Amino acid sequence: MAASFLSDLVRYRRFFQMTLVLGLGGTLLVGFHVSVITYPSQDIKRFINATWMERHGSPLPQETVALLWSFIVSIYCLGGFLGSLSSQPLSARYGKKKTLLFGDLFAISGALLLGSSKMAGSFEMVLVGRCLYGISAGMYMNTYGPYLGEISPKKFRGFALTTGAVFFSLGKALGQIMGLRDILGTPSLWPLLLALCGIPALLNLVLLPLFPESPPYLLIEKEDKEGCLQAMKDLWGDGCHEGEMEDIMKEKEATGSNKSLNVLEVLKGPSFRRPLAITILLMMSLQTNGLSAIYFYAFEVFRTAKLEEALIPYVTLGMGLCELISVILCSAIIDRVGRRILLWGGYGAMAWALAFLILTLSLQDRHPWISYCSVALIFLFTFFYGIGPSGAIFSVMMEVFSQSARPAGFVIASLISWVGLFLTGIGFPFVMEALGYYSFLIFLTLVTGTAVFIYVFLPETKGKSIIQITEELRQLGRKIPFITPPKNFSVDHTFCTKL
Repeated sequence: MAASFLSDLVRYRRFFQMTLVLGLGGTLLVGFHVSVITYPSQDIKRFINATWMERHGSPLPQETVALLWSFIVSIYCLGGFLGSLSSQPLSARYGKKKTLLFGDLFAISGALLLGSSKMAGSFEMVLVGRCLYGISAGMYMNTYGPYLGEISPKKFRGFALTTGAVFFSLGKALGQIMGLRDILGTPSLWPLLLALCGIPALLNLVLLPLFPESPPYLLIEKEDKEGCLQAMKDLWGDGCHEGEMEDIMKEKEATGSNKSLNVLEVLKGPSFRRPLAITILLMMSLQTNGLSAIYFYAFEVFRTAKLEEALIPYVTLGMGLCELISVILCSAIIDRVGRRILLWGGYGAMAWALAFLILTLSLQDRHPWISYCSVALIFLFTFFYGIGPSGAIFSVMMEVFSQSARPAGFVIASLISWVGLFLTGIGFPFVMEALGYYSFLIFLTLVTGTAVFIYVFLPETKGKSIIQITEELRQLGRKIPFITPPKNFSVDHTFCTKL
């Protein structure tokens, strides 16, 4: 077994190298963006006020400072929305590799603006820099998964697709480590902290051109058979790759076109209603389960739990490490236990943790030790998220769409995700100010509803072809009449989730 592992490591070394480069310059950056903004929050608020004082001679009202801070947090999502819209046409015209390189340029530009904002005395540069980061993230998130799946040999496709969630959680953890007051989370170094993303983006810009475009894109979109074969040899080593090329040609013949469907075609197609409904609800659940709000406003959440100010950064770091460990565990078990049970079981366990969290927060004034129970429940909530929804949702998204509709399906799902993240980011601080810990009742309701929906309406997709999944969706679709397609719709039969 060890000899076989070493043999695969040597033969597929270029594929593993490319997976590492894509992870470092892709979802790791997005995870870093999401978590790192928490740490300099008070320093940026003071910077906004000081800048306004220097310009106008009077301080801003606290409500205005809070509103500007919410915009700094949430404009990242607006950028992500724009990046998602542009990713599909860019991928179709220039390929996925060049689309990722465009994203690197936006990330480097954002890093330069954020790094020099304090020196220039402009909080507007922070806003624009965060928006540019969001545009790059939108491009990364829509392109990374399909690109990684297309460059992967069948035996490593499951592993490759789960590395996205692993690098995302790793990025969160690195953001939390670098944001500590002992490192870069200081009043003088916060611009450097926010600009760090420019370094891996620059490395990705230099290293990614050394790797090939995805073989299916070269063969289907560009009709370059020689280029496709050369890309396979580069990534998968020398050998006979005719079988893989035949599979790609079958996909092309099944779709009846050498072009991917665009967003409007997928939205209008009756055969895509059910996959779209499931995908949209799953993506909405990622942003409405409460974890994004806890990450964005971790300090406020832990202050509500009566934690000492000096301990909060380290507790937040522990959350990130907990999520990273649970996502790695999810990648190890997902092909054994299946997607469905991880999803409904994960959301059910998250609902249980939220219910007890609300209870402990309501009782924390009676006994000091109850605050630590609240922190433990937040950790449990994070663990259940990582081992369930975090890794399983994107596998389901890959498996319910046919090859031709998958890029547009990812764009639609991503747009929904960014809108949800924006609304959560800009609305949660005001909801929390008005309702306190009872604001988590909203998330409890949504998470519980998601668990019930998945249990009733989502079939298991592990080890099944698209036609099998579609037939099961047809049977379950009788329970959802508004997304029942006509009987004579066609699907791509060639993609199989069994690795």
